[in-house]
Amino acid sequence: MQTASVRIFLILFILVLILPFTLSAATERRIALVIGNSAYRSGPLKNPVNDATDMAAALNRAGFTVTLKKNANLQEMVEIIEDFGNSLKRGGVGLFYFAGHGVQVNNVNYLLPISTRINKESDVRFQALDAGRVLAEMENANNGFNIVILDACRDNPFSKSFRSASRGLAIVANAPTGTFISYSTGASQVARDGEGRNSPYTKALLENMDKPGLSINNVFMNVRSKVKKETGQVPWELSSLEGDFYFVSESAKKSAATIPSGKATIARDESSVSVAAATDDLDDESRKLEAEQRRLEEERASFAKKKVLEEKRQKIADERERLAAEQEEARQAALERKQAKKTTTLAMAKRPSQSTAGETGRDGRFIAYSNGTVSDTRTNLMWAAKDNGSNINWANAKSYCENYRGGGYTDWRMPTQDELAGLYDRGIDYTPGCAASGDNDKVHLTKLITLSCWAGWASEKRASHAAYYFDFDVGKRDWCHPSHDGFRALPVRSGK
Repeated sequence: MQTASVRIFLILFILVLILPFTLSAATERRIALVIGNSAYRSGPLKNPVNDATDMAAALNRAGFTVTLKKNANLQEMVEIIEDFGNSLKRGGVGLFYFAGHGVQVNNVNYLLPISTRINKESDVRFQALDAGRVLAEMENANNGFNIVILDACRDNPFSKSFRSASRGLAIVANAPTGTFISYSTGASQVARDGEGRNSPYTKALLENMDKPGLSINNVFMNVRSKVKKETGQVPWELSSLEGDFYFVSESAKKSAATIPSGKATIARDESSVSVAAATDDLDDESRKLEAEQRRLEEERASFAKKKVLEEKRQKIADERERLAAEQEEARQAALERKQAKKTTTLAMAKRPSQSTAGETGRDGRFIAYSNGTVSDTRTNLMWAAKDNGSNINWANAKSYCENYRGGGYTDWRMPTQDELAGLYDRGIDYTPGCAASGDNDKVHLTKLITLSCWAGWASEKRASHAAYYFDFDVGKRDWCHPSHDGFRALPVRSGK
């Protein structure tokens, strides 16, 4: 009788040791950050705040400690993502969910805060959050298992201000090992906001997350199938997971998996579990885990070496691209100087007598003539008295200047940046014709030259994708895509 009692005690003791391993999937530390932005100044959305609220509730039911932020500005997004990264450093599963507007610029994804003000494509870097920042926080935390869900492919509300025509988000090609990334639709595609409470993507995700026993891969396969069938958009996933994950484990629906609180029934001695055999099983499991840990460390070291090599390769490629751009810029500058010299030579041979034009006004160093020209006595440059009068792209501006025949001259050309900058005078200003009511934009140059808007094209180009212009409102040189048609053409020629 005493021997049987000892056996019962040992069996119960071994079950207590083994049970935590069987329940580890249910008790792992889970941290989630959920952001939903709807109240945009441009392109407000109906569903993201609802999507984020319902997603936070579902994740809470799945055992996550959830931080929920609605309608966040840029500073708030940066701060809560940093806090999220610090929480992950203590280990566990990390999950980031974002619903709202997202855009891509040069294959970089940006998540838009509600306070975003974007007038041109280059503003995105400073007005929006680089989605790569979330992955960087996860990689820095080194917690080993992370999930990123982006329901942020709704149409770009600022597309008319962008030089490129890219839509939706770009698919990230690299992410920390142990990361699962899901997009509400494929690369450069636009997802629907939805007519009901939730977007079609988040609605399907909420329906499948609560189902016990579905692995993360099965959850998102079901989501993709449902969303494609209902809307035609195809959700997309990228994964570098090395294990499986369940939002709700199979054991959650099996009451038989719980241990009853009443008396335990023990089998006869001849059919009871052998304590020695159970101990051997634990030893084998321990050895297997140690071997798996060694393999993991080897894989981690190999991945680190590959990453260093890839960074070096990318650095070399970036340097080569910069060198090519500089060489092209130098070539273009040499051509412009050669053309300017040629034009000056022709002007000396062809120019008519200025004295016949008749002086109509003076402003410091500038003299206006009745033939529609203005001479700069300091630089010996002659300017058209007014620009072309309407929006024009770089190529058409260059053609306009070269074909201009004001004053009877045939050697007009597009001015350089330096020549335009030489006209800028902060002490003089007038309101251009393009200014809207209440607009504070001014142009700062002699009133003998009429600019109908605040910026004029310059002759220099930077490779094939950028041309320079001069801003007479703030006195700044800048560049944009040559196809942009928001500036003016002001012809100039050399000689008195």
